[in-house]
Amino acid sequence: MNYASIKPWDIANGPGVRVSLFVSGCTHHCKDCFNPETWDFDYGAPFDEAVEEKILDLMAKPYIRGITYLGGEPFDPRNQPALLALTRKLRARFPEKTVWSFTGYVYGKNLPQVDGVTQELLGLLDVLVDGPFIAEKKNLALRFRGSENQRLIDMPQTLKTGAVVLWDEAQ
Repeated sequence: MNYASIKPWDIANGPGVRVSLFVSGCTHHCKDCFNPETWDFDYGAPFDEAVEEKILDLMAKPYIRGITYLGGEPFDPRNQPALLALTRKLRARFPEKTVWSFTGYVYGKNLPQVDGVTQELLGLLDVLVDGPFIAEKKNLALRFRGSENQRLIDMPQTLKTGAVVLWDEAQ
């Protein structure tokens, strides 16, 4: 996997101050995408152990509430294994911090399944923001998403109940 960038302090892509990892590679090519350079799977730099360690060091800061995966497309089958490996390490070292991921796929409909990877990765997430960005449904008043079709899914509750449960910050 390649990655486009790492934001060490991000307040736009989840609650609190977060680290954001922008992965490379996306086949959705949404109209008016804010990151079209990340469509190319070869864009950026290789995601290796040194990059993982950098992220783990950033996450150790007490004011960091969690991490968010964006892109590109985190749930492209080519990106899922590396994100699963990172998420396992994050959960082991920082169980109190949250893990969010964006995806242009729709949970329960067309999210690609990688055997032995996808379900575990979903089980390690706190929130999955799903759905493609749709320029005609763009709404700047929405928190943590760009268009009205996108959902903030509470993954622990969704997996527990078997039905999509939307995230509520008040919980």
